[in-house]
Amino acid sequence: MSQFPVSSLHEARAALAQRLRELRLDAGITGKELAARCNWSAAKSSRIENAHTAPSDADIRAWCAACGAPEQAADLVAANRQADSIYVQWRRLQRTGMRRLQEASVPLYERTRQFRVYASHVVPGFLQTPGYAAALMGTIAGFRGTLDDVSAAVNARVRRSHVVYEGDHRFATLVEENVLHHRVGDTEVMASQLGALLASMALPSISLGIIPAAAPREQAMWPLEQFTVFDDVRVNVELLAAKVTVTAPGELDIYLRAFTRLTGLAVYGAKARALIVRAIDALH
Repeated sequence: MSQFPVSSLHEARAALAQRLRELRLDAGITGKELAARCNWSAAKSSRIENAHTAPSDADIRAWCAACGAPEQAADLVAANRQADSIYVQWRRLQRTGMRRLQEASVPLYERTRQFRVYASHVVPGFLQTPGYAAALMGTIAGFRGTLDDVSAAVNARVRRSHVVYEGDHRFATLVEENVLHHRVGDTEVMASQLGALLASMALPSISLGIIPAAAPREQAMWPLEQFTVFDDVRVNVELLAAKVTVTAPGELDIYLRAFTRLTGLAVYGAKARALIVRAIDALH
């Protein structure tokens, strides 16, 4: 499903390029004339207009001025920045460390009422214990070579998780059984994390389903990348290299349909607890 967020980025770029082309046509000038007014090559105008090159904010302002429509610049710059936010490399997001990234997502978590969370690799952040989060973030910082502010980031993640216990937030959560066996941290850390998962099942805000490793996939859904749906209007997808934000209705529907199919594979209640207890027993 990774191709869908990428297509969303292409669509956003193409829409911006089309708006710039229409500005030029409304101004009655050629691409070559626009390039001369902007003091750049005609090839650059062509690349921008055909969505082959993403324009900078300065490029957009120059384009609008050359077309006699400087008042259009602010809206087009905003559209350009929105396109930039669809696919953002973790290296860029975490260049100042992970604490700020955790804090930046707090408003989104606080205003969201219905979460749909699918975890295929690691325990979802809002259910992570401090020990598990520290082990995971330490590995991430080491792999990506980013600023090591793990302790502060863990504290920020724990603070962000207050939405699990406060307000009318609801978390429909699906966890692949393999996540229970992926060793993040030492035995004590994993035992504590799995115990916390068991305890979370008693929370009124949490619906926790475990998808058994042996669940038949042929007519349902294959394992996917980890993703979170916020109020059915936005999806954050976690890829190895980047975070992808999906808001296009057609692509949102794809993730919602996938979540529904994955829900049909999950077990709940006593069966889910049995899988978690089995994972705890396997630690010893």
